[in-house]
Amino acid sequence: MIEMLQSLVEGFFLVFVWKTFSLMILGIAIGFAVGILPGLGGPVTLALMLPFIFTMEAVEAFAFLLGMSAVTATTGDITSILFGIPGEAITASTIVDGHPMAKKGEAGRALGAALMSSLVGALFGALCLALAIPIVRPLVLSIRSPEFFMLAMLGIAFLASLTGGAIIKGLAAAAIGLQLATVGLDPISGIERYTFGTLYLWDGIRLVPATLGLFAIPEIMDLAVKGTSIAQTQVGKLGGVMEGIKDTFRYWRLVLRCSAIGTYVGVIPGMGGSVSQWVAYAHAVQSSPNSERFGKGAVEGVLGPGAANNSTLGGALVPTIAFGVPGSVTMAILLGAFIIQGLVPGPPMLIPESQGGRLSLTFSFVWIVVLSNIITVTLCLMFLNQLAKITRVRGSLVIPFLLLLIYLGGFAENNSFEDLIVVLIFGALGWVMVQLDWPRPPLILGLVLGPLAENNLFLATDNYGLAWLQFPSVLFLFAVILAGTFYPVFQQWRQKRNQQQHGQPKKKSPVSRLHPVFTFLVVAFFAWALWEATGWWFRARLFPWAIGFPGLGLALSQLYLDSTALMAAMKMRGEWPARKPDGNRLVMRRTLGITAWILGFFAAIWFFGFSLAVPLTTFLYLKVGAREGWPISVTLMLLAWLSFYGLFDYALHVPFPRGLLLDWLTIPGLLISVTAS
Repeated sequence: MIEMLQSLVEGFFLVFVWKTFSLMILGIAIGFAVGILPGLGGPVTLALMLPFIFTMEAVEAFAFLLGMSAVTATTGDITSILFGIPGEAITASTIVDGHPMAKKGEAGRALGAALMSSLVGALFGALCLALAIPIVRPLVLSIRSPEFFMLAMLGIAFLASLTGGAIIKGLAAAAIGLQLATVGLDPISGIERYTFGTLYLWDGIRLVPATLGLFAIPEIMDLAVKGTSIAQTQVGKLGGVMEGIKDTFRYWRLVLRCSAIGTYVGVIPGMGGSVSQWVAYAHAVQSSPNSERFGKGAVEGVLGPGAANNSTLGGALVPTIAFGVPGSVTMAILLGAFIIQGLVPGPPMLIPESQGGRLSLTFSFVWIVVLSNIITVTLCLMFLNQLAKITRVRGSLVIPFLLLLIYLGGFAENNSFEDLIVVLIFGALGWVMVQLDWPRPPLILGLVLGPLAENNLFLATDNYGLAWLQFPSVLFLFAVILAGTFYPVFQQWRQKRNQQQHGQPKKKSPVSRLHPVFTFLVVAFFAWALWEATGWWFRARLFPWAIGFPGLGLALSQLYLDSTALMAAMKMRGEWPARKPDGNRLVMRRTLGITAWILGFFAAIWFFGFSLAVPLTTFLYLKVGAREGWPISVTLMLLAWLSFYGLFDYALHVPFPRGLLLDWLTIPGLLISVTAS
């Protein structure tokens, strides 16, 4: 114990060596920018920075890399709240309540809550990392493949509570996500699944472009249709930053519980922040007596994911350091840093220096996480006035920059034009789901959990047959899943009964002819997916069938509910439900207009490449679409181009293609004819 405390103190002083501390500050600065920029991604930037650590000492390298990784979730919340675009994939859940708060003029309160809960979560995760070092081995080794699979299903079931009374829609949306996660090559048999013969889909549907499309595109369309700024009411003096900070301590039990969720999910290899954020959000919904407020600007919906995101890093470091098993994508890349530095994860990292180990270095990780988050939150709080004022900028001035960030974020991860098509497809799907009241978060969680759930379902079946269904741990988790699924239904039934007893009018959900049409398409999707899987090998079709049949049943149930509601509305009105006439033409015109600009931006990138498309489309949107003046249009065009060129082209050297038109012009024969003319 004395050696442990000594190593803890030595790790603290290692961080405060001048060069180490300077590199940590540099990493924080890079992570700050990366977190705010949507789609660039902490793991991608971490991989880009690995070549720079060859000449560093071990503590310097990890101060640089961990300082960068520790703050991306914190600063990613800023973009998620202000713009409704996930700055990081692990901050997507903050949008659900954080962005509605910004629209109501409470951007400062949401930011204050996110930042302070992130700090508490980071401190909690770092503390758990320090305490877990001596006892980590039995914790990780106790989890087998059946429990892994059931934990994935548990996350799905909990997230169904996001939908309030529409549990069937939530579970069906999650099933869609799980089914989409099977796209690509089966990892065992190599069979192509739902690839349509395209090479691009061999690797499956990538999470970053799917997330950007599903969440960001509908927000941009909503902003353009309303023709307002992001905040639709006056922000005032930051909308209550101190109130958001107080909320963290007002709901301290929730913050600590979600911090514990984030830490535990981080410990489980392969899950990470993409899972913990949604599980924490679902817990915040379920533990609230007024769950109907969520999705409309409930501060608890910001506190839960904020705490979980930052505590996940501390948990993910546990299996990475102890066993060399990455707890997340970030940790997988960080293992490359271990190799570069000649370090071996495992017992050597848990043994004091007096016995030939590197325990002081391990404890320095704890201090780096703590100090990085304290510095980041302090800096953010100093500049929140400026950040919150962004929400008062006219939407017409913000939209071209948001489109630029969306397309850059979708492209930069894999440098693929096909990723931009995924952004557009999921953007259309997300917009339809918003219009028809289908929840989007369960779909993304299904896409995240799909590979993990499929691998563990196969391992459980292969190792134990069907006997794993009788394991006590599996039965316990199954009981928790049932409770998490049906408790919201019971809660809604009890609420309706109380309303009837007190003579309150029954709330009617809007009915449209499009509701059963979309649900029918979902039914057709599951039916087609099941039919396609009939000729595959057992391993390849096990998971698609395990998800497809329940998904089909859920979709058919929802189709019955939608059809029944539509027929009832027809019977009451004596005709098909009509759309509201007030302002409908203006809404339709603006919707078609922003859709044309979104597609036009993509077409410009495809034909001219990013270098020419960025200034061209920015100027055209501002001058023609938004009818801004020449000075502001030219100024913002130059700002967009300089931002793009300075960061992505000059600093990060992202290899952007020139575009289809410029490729045609460089064809030898064509180039000669053009030159001759």
